[in-house]
This record gives sequence, C-alpha cells and structure tokens, in this order.
Amino acid sequence: MLVKPFQIHVSQHVLDDLRTRLEQTRWPDAASGAGWNYGTNMEYLKQIISYWSRGFDWREQEKRLNEFPQFRADVGGVTIHFIHERGRGPKPMPLILTHGWPSSFFEMTKIIPLLSDPASYGGDAKDAFDVVVPSLPGYGFSERPMEQKMTLEVIADIWTKLMVDVLGYRRFGAHGGDIGAGVATSLGRFHSEHLTGIHILAVGSPSLGQGTAPLTQAEQTYVSKVRLWEQEEGAYEHQQSTRPQTLAYGLNDSPAGLAAWIIEKFRSWSDCDGNIERRFSKDELLTNLTIYWVTETINSSIRLYYDHRHYEKSAQMLQRVEVPTGVTLTVEPVNRAPREWAERTYNVRRWTELPRGGHFAAFEEPELLAEEIRAFFRPLRDPT
Repeated sequence: MLVKPFQIHVSQHVLDDLRTRLEQTRWPDAASGAGWNYGTNMEYLKQIISYWSRGFDWREQEKRLNEFPQFRADVGGVTIHFIHERGRGPKPMPLILTHGWPSSFFEMTKIIPLLSDPASYGGDAKDAFDVVVPSLPGYGFSERPMEQKMTLEVIADIWTKLMVDVLGYRRFGAHGGDIGAGVATSLGRFHSEHLTGIHILAVGSPSLGQGTAPLTQAEQTYVSKVRLWEQEEGAYEHQQSTRPQTLAYGLNDSPAGLAAWIIEKFRSWSDCDGNIERRFSKDELLTNLTIYWVTETINSSIRLYYDHRHYEKSAQMLQRVEVPTGVTLTVEPVNRAPREWAERTYNVRRWTELPRGGHFAAFEEPELLAEEIRAFFRPLRDPT
C-alpha cells in the first residue's frame, strides 16, 4: 500500500469563493432577547462571519498544519489522510487518536507533541508514543466514500489495516472521544490481537438483556440524565441519522449556515460556561470550519450517523471488550457515566473523572488528557 506525503494547499479560487459567499450572507430575523435559547446567537455569528471574511488568515493556519508530517494512503479501498508523528524516546508505543463530529484531525494538534515528545513538556521520554491521527473517512482530507457504508466496525477495520499493513505496527493503542470512542471500542472488540489497550472519553451503552444485573441507582440516574440531554440537545443526531442529505444542501452551500450548525455544538458541549471563546479562539473555530468548507465534507461527515444507525447490525457489537480499557470522563453531563455502567462493557483498568474540560478534551485540556493517556498505557508497555 503506497503512502504518499501530503501537504494542505487550498486553491485561491476556493478561498475567494468562500469570501464572496460570506459577504453575501442573507441573514434571518431573530427573536428579541433570544440569546442562544433558539440556537446560535445571531450577534455572535455575525462577528464570526465578519472575521472569517476579513480577518481570518487561512494561509497562516495552513502553514501551521503543514508543520505536522502528513500522508495519504489507500486503505481498504478508501484514501485516508493522516498525521504520523514519530515519538522521541527510547521505545515509543504506537497510538492512534480518533476525532469525532463536528471536530476534525485539527482537534488533536495540541496533544500530539505532548504524547510524541513528553520530555520536552516536563514528562518522561519513556512515555513517548508514535502518534497517528487520521481524518475519519468522509472528513477533512480523507476520501468521501460514496459506495461503502461507514460504520464504526468498518472504520475499525480500516484503522487496523492502516496501523498494521500500511505502517507496520504489530500492536498499538487507541484513543478517542465521541465517534472516536466508538471506533476505539470496535478496535478493542474486533481486533484485540493487535490492541495493547484502548483509552476512551465516552462509554457506549451496554447490553441490558435477560440475565444482566439490574441497574444501580447511579445507573438509573445517569440514564435519566441522558434522556433529558437527548430531548434538549439530540435533534442534530436524529436529523443526521435519518435525513442527512436534506440538511447537507444548505450546509454545503452556505458557510454561515455551516458555522451556525457547528459553532453551536462547540459552545454547548465544551466546558466554557456559555462563553465559547473561553475555550476556543476565533482562529481555532474557523480553522476547523474551513477544513469542512474547503473539503466539502459536511455531507459525508454527517452521513456517517445515518450509516451507523442503519447498517451497524452485527450482534457482536454488544460483546464485552476484554482488552485493557482506560476511561477518562470530562464534565460533559451526557458522558459522566458511573463506573459500574462502563464495567458492563469494558475491562476497566483506569478510571478518572476530570475536574474540567468538555467534549473536545484534546483541545480544551490537552495537558490533563495527555497525562491520563500516558498514565493508562504506562503499565501496558513492553518492558523489553
């Protein structure tokens, strides 16, 4: 499988077209005093759109992203874009990091150096990793699959081929949150012979059929919280997993619409107390948005939700994950499961509840997360 070096370079025509669309945004009305209650706040979105059009320097962000060693390879019939940062230490452990939605590989860029070169950031060189950060199929600079259905199980197969067949690692670790946690779970479930362990920021729902222990009080409380969250926050997931194509026409045509759809999630799901720029600068928000825009991957990214709901049919998806598992929970309520909930599915070896940080933990709290990943994998390293 041929691996080709890759550098990001967006044509000026695409950037000029983006600017034109931004400047011609047709704004809707907004209820007086609505704030963020009805959705993305118009006043804030106008600030973002104005800065995206007149102040944001994509070329500077492109230059920074290209400082990471990037590649593309055909893996399992899908061209995958990935960063491959070699570790600086006596025996780096291979580790694949998987992002989620509405994120991109960009989310992991703060944590990559902390994991690949810990000694330069006050850590121990023995904790170094060879870090691989792919863009999910249909995201960023990876190919947009048009025929193959992209389920978590399929992505786990592709990741295994990438790590084992393309990069030559016999065994490796995996980390992820959101969709990435589901991919890491599938790696541990279906490719355990290659997995040293998995580290996740969210735990999936266990099988609760006949013969399983009744829910504890903590589990019942958690299930109730998840249901309330789904009522208030879950409309996006229902739309994306049922009629993504209808949504895509507007999001792929209007950068303002794309920004409104994604920025609301960065505000709602992060640990920002309602002030999104407490966690993310405008440049950071717009770098992620611009990756979606210039690659035209919003449709293929949300189509993954449809594929997961309609094609993830394997009964094995409910099997227990026996590989060593580390769980780090942020303060995001929907992911703050009790340990006994996770232990129904996972072989939990390390459990940590962080005092801060939300859905985008690798970007919000990279130091805290990096230390958790190092600590979990430390006893799993090959001592020879």
